[in-house]
Amino acid sequence: MFNRCTVMAAVAFSAIVVTAPAYAQDKSIVVASTTSTQDSGLFEYLLPIFKQKTGITVKVVAQGTGQALDTGRRGDADVVFVHAKSAEEKFLAEGQGVQRYPVMYNDFVLIGPKSDPAGIKGMKDVAKAFQTIKAKQASFISRGDRSGTNIAELRLWKDAGIDIAKDHGPWYKAIGQGMGAALNTAGASNAYVLSDRGTWIHFKNKGDLAILVEGDKRMFNQYGVMLVNPAKHPNVKQDLGQQFIDYLISPEGQKAIAKYKINGEQLFYPNANDRSA
Repeated sequence: MFNRCTVMAAVAFSAIVVTAPAYAQDKSIVVASTTSTQDSGLFEYLLPIFKQKTGITVKVVAQGTGQALDTGRRGDADVVFVHAKSAEEKFLAEGQGVQRYPVMYNDFVLIGPKSDPAGIKGMKDVAKAFQTIKAKQASFISRGDRSGTNIAELRLWKDAGIDIAKDHGPWYKAIGQGMGAALNTAGASNAYVLSDRGTWIHFKNKGDLAILVEGDKRMFNQYGVMLVNPAKHPNVKQDLGQQFIDYLISPEGQKAIAKYKINGEQLFYPNANDRSA
C-alpha cells in the first residue's frame, strides 16, 4: 500500500527523469553577431572547440552590428558579439547589456579592382582615398545595413569632409546586405568597397579585386562582447551566456582566436586585457 510519502517520492523521481534530458537538450545559447565573425570562418573554427570544452551549443544569428544589437534589445539573443564601440556603449547605456568586454581586433581594408580607375592604390590616407573616389565618381558599394563596417565607412566619408547621405550620386550604391554580398557586388561591377580584413581573407571569389588602401589608424576594427541584460529579459540564459564570454576572454580562448589562420595569415588579434579597447 502506497502512503503519501511514497507517492510524493515517485512523483519527484519521475520529474527528475522527465526534466533532466530536456535540460541537457537545452544547453544552448543564441549569439547575435556581426556577419564578419561568421563570414571569416572564425565561428566555424572556434565554436566546436568551445562546445567540446563546455557542452554548450552556440546558435549564431549573423547580422550587421545594428541589427544584432536590435536582436539583443528584443531579448532574442543571450549574447551580442559585434564591432562598433559607440553603438555598443549606447546599448549599455540603455541598460540592454550587462558589461562590455573587448575580445579581439583586426582592421578594415579598402578593396577595389586591380585596374584601380580612381588611382588610389598605395595611399596611406584613407580619407584622401575616399575624396578621390568621389571626385572621380568611381563606383563604390556600401553595405548600407547599419553594420559595424557600414558605420566605419560612414565615419570615413565624414573624415573626408563628405556628407555621403546628401552628396552621393549614381556611382554610390547602398545594397543593404552583408559583407560577402557587398564583395560579390563590387567584383561584378568593378567597384570599390570597404571590408573587414577577416572576411576578405576568407572570401573565395576575389576575382579581379585587391586591397588598395590599408594601414591608416582610422581603419582599426575592435570587437566586443556583451551579455544581454537578464533583468530586462528574464529568458536570457545568464550562466551559459557568461560561460561563452568568459571563454572568449580567457587565456585559452584568446590563444585559440590567435591560432585561427588562413594560408598562414592571422585574421584576428586577441586583446581582452586592453580595457581601453
